[in-house]
Amino acid sequence: MRNVFLAALATILMTTAANAQTKQEKDVAAIKKMCGCYEVEFNFAETFSYSEEIDYEPSRTKRTGALEWVQLIEESDDDNLMLQHLLVVGKGDEQFVIKHWREDWLFENRDLYMYHADNKWNYEKKSKEDVAGQWTQKVFQVDDSPRYEGSATWVHVDGKSFWINKTDAPLPRREYTQRSDYNVSVRGNHIEITPEGWLHDQDNLKVLRKDGKEDFVVAEEKGLNVYKKVDDAKCQAAIDWWKDNNAMWADVRKSWDKVFGKDQDLALKDKVDNKRLYEHLFSLDPATKPKEIKEIIMSFVQ
Repeated sequence: MRNVFLAALATILMTTAANAQTKQEKDVAAIKKMCGCYEVEFNFAETFSYSEEIDYEPSRTKRTGALEWVQLIEESDDDNLMLQHLLVVGKGDEQFVIKHWREDWLFENRDLYMYHADNKWNYEKKSKEDVAGQWTQKVFQVDDSPRYEGSATWVHVDGKSFWINKTDAPLPRREYTQRSDYNVSVRGNHIEITPEGWLHDQDNLKVLRKDGKEDFVVAEEKGLNVYKKVDDAKCQAAIDWWKDNNAMWADVRKSWDKVFGKDQDLALKDKVDNKRLYEHLFSLDPATKPKEIKEIIMSFVQ
């Protein structure tokens, strides 16, 4: 009887372990499905405003499209994946490539840089219990400086795979050149894998944050970015561009890793020599030495 009990217990434990492993494998598979060549629709509309200003003007509804290549550039042991986004602009011989944002996915990551406001991020150390089974999505600007981070669980149910998180972020580029009445975007992120590709559904708050005062919600915003998979050949220009430029951007990431590795609050300058960081880095030759790259990046760290 005892042997039967032990055999049954062993079967249960092995089944549990197998299921846990299968869950993480499903998570990794879902993340990897975001790679490839996509025709993307970017849609944003301000829905509700709460401003007390009589002459308040909401942001105009924005709908744009793009061709985007998403490439897995690093992977380690099913718990750390790095995806680089590249925009392909123009047609035929006039096509050119723009380095876009980057997203890192880390399993049960405990170290996060949470956006506060006005180019400042607060370092937070999470407990093991807080992040058990979760994936952190770390989103970076086009110059690989921090943007926003959040941790949540990938869910696989009824044939669907999705990840939902809410976190604070800087204003998107389409807003910070136009708006100064708020300084934090509280992003409600819903990433879901679809039969056609994937989508990024957003329910965002436009928040004015001042130290010592309660956050004021200026307005709400709906965003829906739809990624439709197309033949990889359409993004060949991006594939070729990354081959020529990936070594330099690996050096950029190494410099940033040293900054993040200090595990302390971070503040960045908006401009140095009247130029933003991406303007400095985008003008560099792919063969630029790591020392020069590091000096540029450190000039922005306060």
